[in-house]
Amino acid sequence: MVLKCAFKTGSLLKNCSFHPQHTARILNKMAHSSITSGSKPDPNQLIKSKSPYLLQHAYNPVNWYPWSEDAFKKAKEENKLIFLSVGYSTCHWCHVMEKESFESQDIAAVMNENYISIKVDREERPDVDKMYMNFVQAISGRGGWPMSVWMTPDLKPVYGGTYYPPDDRYYGQPGFTTILKSLAQQWKDSPQKFQNSGESIMAMLTKAAVLGKGNQVPNAAECGNLCFKQLRRSYEPKFGGFSEAPKFPQPVNMNFLLRWKILNDGSDAGFALDMCTHTLRMMAKGGIFDHVSLGFARYSTDEKWHVPHFEKMLYDQAQLTSVYTDAYLLTNDGDFARVVSDILSYVSNDLSDPSGGFYSAEDADSYPEVRSKEKREGAFCVWTHKEIQSLLAAQCVPPEVRAGVTVADIVCHHFDIRPNGNVDPYQDPHDELKGQNVLIIRGSVEETAAKFGLSLDVLRELLKTALSAMREARQGRPRPHLDDKMLAAWNGLMISAFAKAGTVLMENTYVERAAKAAEFVRQHLFDQQSGRLFRSCYRNGQDAVSQIDEPIAGFLDDYAFIIRGLLDLYTACQDERWIQWADELQQKQDELFWDVSQGGYFTSPAGDTSILIRLKEEQDGAEPSGNSIAVGNLERLAIAVDRSDYHDKAEQTLCLFQERLAKIPLSLPEMTSALLLYEESPTEVVIVGSRSSDLGRQLYREAVTHPRSLLGQVVIRFDSSRPPQDGASFLASRRPSLMAMKAAKMGSDAAAYLCRNRSCSAPVYSPEDLRQLLNSQ
Repeated sequence: MVLKCAFKTGSLLKNCSFHPQHTARILNKMAHSSITSGSKPDPNQLIKSKSPYLLQHAYNPVNWYPWSEDAFKKAKEENKLIFLSVGYSTCHWCHVMEKESFESQDIAAVMNENYISIKVDREERPDVDKMYMNFVQAISGRGGWPMSVWMTPDLKPVYGGTYYPPDDRYYGQPGFTTILKSLAQQWKDSPQKFQNSGESIMAMLTKAAVLGKGNQVPNAAECGNLCFKQLRRSYEPKFGGFSEAPKFPQPVNMNFLLRWKILNDGSDAGFALDMCTHTLRMMAKGGIFDHVSLGFARYSTDEKWHVPHFEKMLYDQAQLTSVYTDAYLLTNDGDFARVVSDILSYVSNDLSDPSGGFYSAEDADSYPEVRSKEKREGAFCVWTHKEIQSLLAAQCVPPEVRAGVTVADIVCHHFDIRPNGNVDPYQDPHDELKGQNVLIIRGSVEETAAKFGLSLDVLRELLKTALSAMREARQGRPRPHLDDKMLAAWNGLMISAFAKAGTVLMENTYVERAAKAAEFVRQHLFDQQSGRLFRSCYRNGQDAVSQIDEPIAGFLDDYAFIIRGLLDLYTACQDERWIQWADELQQKQDELFWDVSQGGYFTSPAGDTSILIRLKEEQDGAEPSGNSIAVGNLERLAIAVDRSDYHDKAEQTLCLFQERLAKIPLSLPEMTSALLLYEESPTEVVIVGSRSSDLGRQLYREAVTHPRSLLGQVVIRFDSSRPPQDGASFLASRRPSLMAMKAAKMGSDAAAYLCRNRSCSAPVYSPEDLRQLLNSQ
């Protein structure tokens, strides 16, 4: 759907679909802002915020307001249009528009005279972001950040887009200043036309937001097969991934492919696994992976995974950790396990708060040197050939290497570090990476070892030492901005990642880190009295963590992602308090977000009058949708705590998305995975006997590392020899049948039962027998 403005804009603004192209000339070399030198200006209303993004704009000459009743009231009192700017603190183009426009005294004067200007951190307020992004995408066919929206004082949008250059310099399209002046004048001349336009647009958006509910759950096999075919058509076989440039990791696609592989045989299943594993290997070799400081960048600007957009997001680290863990579980490829370890090292070192929470992101831009006046994208991460030669000159060369070859020569060959840089000009439209190198492995360790006559062990140790030296040298550079906002949803994703990695890799430190993060959420992002989650909190000083003055209530994603994290944590450590809290949060999620008339979950809770449309997210993107994750959570909890109403809600949600799942499951690969779980019905493995039993540990290990565990298998360890006292066992209180499960075989102190559809097998007493049972499913 593409909307057209209902008011006439004359020859200046043809229609609402104006969207300038993001070309190299947009930046104009990121010209210095027109803010005059001198004393620091007075802050605007954003100075009261804790959001790193809002604080970045607190000293703009624009009289910014946060999203608040004060701003809305002022717009009505002064009868001014509202200009809404939405972004996030590590957004490169947000920085550009700030530098070009929001730091300009001249542009700020126009904004302050004619508009009430509001800044929103999209990560704090995804409901605001989504509502107006739907509008921008509807009128232009595309979206992105910064998002710029003009709207009436009663919050109805009338015009919008993304980035705007400050002046009229591209293909005859009007710049930001021209648009500001034109819309302000039209508002003064014909306010009723704007009001009518806003009403018309909101009516269309409201209608479009209503999903057509289906009357049955779609066929899982048909939807899964269609999703696989759609992914196969979009797959790029040379370098992996599911698009040409730019390339995004898209973990939700790979989650589906791995689960499709488990449930199918033949060439399609093999190709599903190959698409996923080839993509994961190419990403890990590419420049999108930071070979020095570890972790993955947001996306690659080219098809080869070489030159990334250098920001690092917590949600990418979390989801990719889970995908690489699952790939290791299916393939037993040690390279995947090493990537998991590398990502979690990065998160532990650079995105972890002492309190246990996880920070949101690191910026792409930083100062090349301490005395630099202007930031550059990727400055913290790139290297010149000369830097590497100088840095590694003193490192000892293995004796088997021929004379004249240095460690730097080996490193430069392995990571394609060239004297003139390895970034093609078309990948560097702003000349920020000229002469620089983004580390990428174009061959393999085996090829490098053969070229220099080294064993694999010697080469790996050499590379490890060299990268350590590079990491230490990099710490002397100015670091990128750290967004130390801690979001409930993204912490939930990371809890899942650490818990799953700890379970599969048998690393108890990972499980302990997941538990510490869960404790953090409970202490800082949860109200014990109301049972509600908060959206975010912030680091306040070196070690203290503070809530915002008026806490933002949690959204659907916060609940769904935390619940899944708690379920994965329970699987990893079998501490019943985590599954009990997951059950309590699920009940609260149902209370706050469930649509009793149509089914499915709204993104935001009711009651906020500034949210004109309560939406339901209908696609899995950079993050999976809350509804997709909720279906899987409901199915797992329905089995674990014996709640048939949870299963019913999963069914109603799948019915709501029937048409989309049946026609374009590619838009909902995570929900398609959940549909497969629903159709299969989660397998449950109950292991009874003493928690200290060696056999019990072996049975547990077999259950949690079997490939079917990727489908959402429920694993419970229960000591039925210790009757619950005063409700000490949450699961036994919910499921008295657990008490009847015994390790009945003479001489055995543990047994495993496999249950499906409320029916359990006879107990088995060895990992081999349990494996055979699981294989038969």
